[in-house]
Amino acid sequence: MANIETTPQMVKNVYQTTRDKLKVVKGRLGRPLTLAEKVLFGHLDDPQNQELDRGKSFLMLRPDRVAMQDATAQMALLQFMLAGKDEAAVPSTVHCDHLILAYKGASEDMKNSQHENNEVFQFLSSAASRYGIGFWKPGAGIIHQVVLENYAFPGGLMIGTDSHTPNAGGLGMVAVGVGGADASDVMAGLPWEVKNPQLIGVHLKGKLNGWASPKDVILKLLGILSVKGGTDRIVEYFGDGCESISCTGKGTITNMGAELGATCSIFPFDDRMKSYLEITSRSQIAAIADENKDLLRADSEVVTNPESYYDQVIEIDLDTLEPHLVGPHTPDLAHSISEMKEKAKENGWPTDLSAALIGSCTNSSYEDIGRATDVAKQALEAGIKMPQTFMVSPGSTMIQKTIERDGQMKVLTDVGATVLANACGPCIGQWKRDDFKKGDVNSIVTSFNRNFKGRNDANPDTLSFIGSPETTMALGLAGRLDFNPMTDSLETPDGKKIKLTAPEAPEFPSTGFVADLEGYQEPKGTGVEVKVKPDSERLQLLEPFAPWDGKDFEDLIVLAKAKGKCTTDHISPAGKWLKFRGHLDNISDNMLLTAVNAFTGEAGTGKNQITGDTGVPFSKLGREYKKANKAWVIVGDDNYGEGSSREHAAMSPRFLGAAAVIVKSFARIHETNLKKQGVLALTFANPSDYDKIQEDDRLAIHGLTDFAPGKNLKLEITHSDGKQETVELKHTYNDEQVKWFQAGSALNLLRQEA
Repeated sequence: MANIETTPQMVKNVYQTTRDKLKVVKGRLGRPLTLAEKVLFGHLDDPQNQELDRGKSFLMLRPDRVAMQDATAQMALLQFMLAGKDEAAVPSTVHCDHLILAYKGASEDMKNSQHENNEVFQFLSSAASRYGIGFWKPGAGIIHQVVLENYAFPGGLMIGTDSHTPNAGGLGMVAVGVGGADASDVMAGLPWEVKNPQLIGVHLKGKLNGWASPKDVILKLLGILSVKGGTDRIVEYFGDGCESISCTGKGTITNMGAELGATCSIFPFDDRMKSYLEITSRSQIAAIADENKDLLRADSEVVTNPESYYDQVIEIDLDTLEPHLVGPHTPDLAHSISEMKEKAKENGWPTDLSAALIGSCTNSSYEDIGRATDVAKQALEAGIKMPQTFMVSPGSTMIQKTIERDGQMKVLTDVGATVLANACGPCIGQWKRDDFKKGDVNSIVTSFNRNFKGRNDANPDTLSFIGSPETTMALGLAGRLDFNPMTDSLETPDGKKIKLTAPEAPEFPSTGFVADLEGYQEPKGTGVEVKVKPDSERLQLLEPFAPWDGKDFEDLIVLAKAKGKCTTDHISPAGKWLKFRGHLDNISDNMLLTAVNAFTGEAGTGKNQITGDTGVPFSKLGREYKKANKAWVIVGDDNYGEGSSREHAAMSPRFLGAAAVIVKSFARIHETNLKKQGVLALTFANPSDYDKIQEDDRLAIHGLTDFAPGKNLKLEITHSDGKQETVELKHTYNDEQVKWFQAGSALNLLRQEA
């Protein structure tokens, strides 16, 4: 059985292979390489013949590891089971962190979640054990924190079925969020394919000080680049400022780089990473990395002359960086803390906070909890406690047990915290709120990574703002969104004023971390029975999708035309729907549930083009068209499919009969997910052609019999009055991806070639 651990010998082998492949690539390119290029090109399947055009070529790569969280692992493993393999071809792990409620507190929430999701957890446990995959039990920790603590290593390549997989870039990995089909392919032994990313170089100068934190670096960058500024790009940090940021702080920055739409983000290897490896019982790996540091940093010429090697260079001065908040409703609406009073007044945002929440995969390190606790201590000494709901999500059992031992947990509970399970909880919509209902306008502040409408608590009128843990703590103690801890004072119960001092906390516990000895399950192999009940409402074995019939698409119905931001949360909401992540038929009832209909302005419903009925849920329309043997199309706006990696946003449309999704532009992961499932992912050559699509149109897509890379397709639009228009459609398919479409899905092609 394959070894799941990241062993010193494994790391040595990766570095030697990387060195050999880079010798070939450098010989071909004849120039210095950035760090991201070294990691990517060092993992090429065929370095001699691989096309290397930046921003154009599709790289075929050999990842070192696959990581899956429980919500997405269900579909990834169900697809992998169809491949007919006996075990995963690369070290792989499953982490149960999404299907855990945030409500009463860790003990009661875990008990309820274990009961409610027992069937799914048993399936994941048995499937992982059967196929040689490591399994982290519910409550053991959030996937990205556990990976950083146990598996990540500098210079490695990992893919994960969660969009925040880039968290491991804080330890110098190229770590990329993907859909389950990508994961199942790699576990089946196939190379992984990704467009050769363009490169953004972020020059960090100076040193963080005062209230500024690593979180503020990425919040600042989001304000500069926006949620689509990183699409098909890697963000590579360099400069003296990098070494002033801890390893886990770097992880915070690379984690939330997902909000840029970036393929991933990465930091160069330094002493802070080395120290983190050492304190997490990986001293041998730290020493091996130190011996190979030339592979783990950009070439010196790149750092000296970055404009010649990066497609864009951005400079951030850490000396002058101010704490930031982003929001509401989008993570790129950035405000410095000193601007918030005026911004809140201008926009009419409620300034009284209804909740403050700390934790998540982005900010739950020992250092994060320590800095937030330092702020809480100051308040407690003055007799101040949280005036509203306050919740804390430790990132892992290791962090939880360590802060219990070292006293931070007591400070948090004393100041008013409800301590939640070591899970994603409110960050991904598993927050059960009794204090506010849908339609109640309120403001919250969190140290999470996403703040789309309705994401945290299913209430679209909750205004969610994101900051660092220490900023969240300070604003929470003040009970106000417009509080500036650098200039404003808190009022004590006896009417006095106190000014908080900038937080300080150690990077690591002085006596080391408390290990988690119970959270991990070793796989047993082929003798294990995978548990799926035939009548289950939670799990459903997959059937292959039908292959393309060899003809152009004709007489397609416009099922939906989405207006504005349409994330994967809009296409396939989470929350209560998480329980159906392993049952494609049942979860498809949420398709486009919160997408805004461009023709009516309403969310989740449209017109039945066969019966004329209006206000019909999009999922029901899909089912009715499928029953009538009528294929259909979704039309979308810019950056369609932004956000989480959930491939259900591609699989549900495919299952219900989608022929194509045609948009102004795609987010990277969703475009790939659509391609993998056999749905045509197309963009308007002229984005303004989006405006030509009318509700009652019939569409035809021509050119499929000659479908080829770089060759546009034609969209013929027939309006209800009989008038016709023809527009150009672009695509990014390569030869292999065209075969996915023709076979009906990438998995079908894999089965054909097996």
